[in-house]
Amino acid sequence: MKRKRERSKREPTIALINIVFLMLVFFMVAGSLAPPLDKDLALVDTRDLDGVAPPDALVVHPDGRLSYRGEAIVDAAAYLAGSDGDAETKVARIVPDRNLPAGQLVALARDLRVAGATSVLIVTERGLE
Repeated sequence: MKRKRERSKREPTIALINIVFLMLVFFMVAGSLAPPLDKDLALVDTRDLDGVAPPDALVVHPDGRLSYRGEAIVDAAAYLAGSDGDAETKVARIVPDRNLPAGQLVALARDLRVAGATSVLIVTERGLE
């Protein structure tokens, strides 16, 4: 006599994973992650605006030159001496050129911290596409 093979009592985890995945896809399609904008809303068009650095920011050119308010400066300490603000909270704003090597930007941020800046902010361009 042949014995019937007993099936192992495994849990159907693959089926459970498939169901959870399908539910995830359903809720992503059915729901909205952000409320839609009003249909009557017209966004501001900034294509024709000139990109100008903030007047209190340190501009770093691609070759490493520094300028503040349109005038060339020598180093980070000269920027902090000429910038406005509290002596206790010196915030340094840097506007780097996109072609500036990252190593030079990190070195400049380090120099600003050593010269007395409490925080260093990098001003970048942000586009809505």
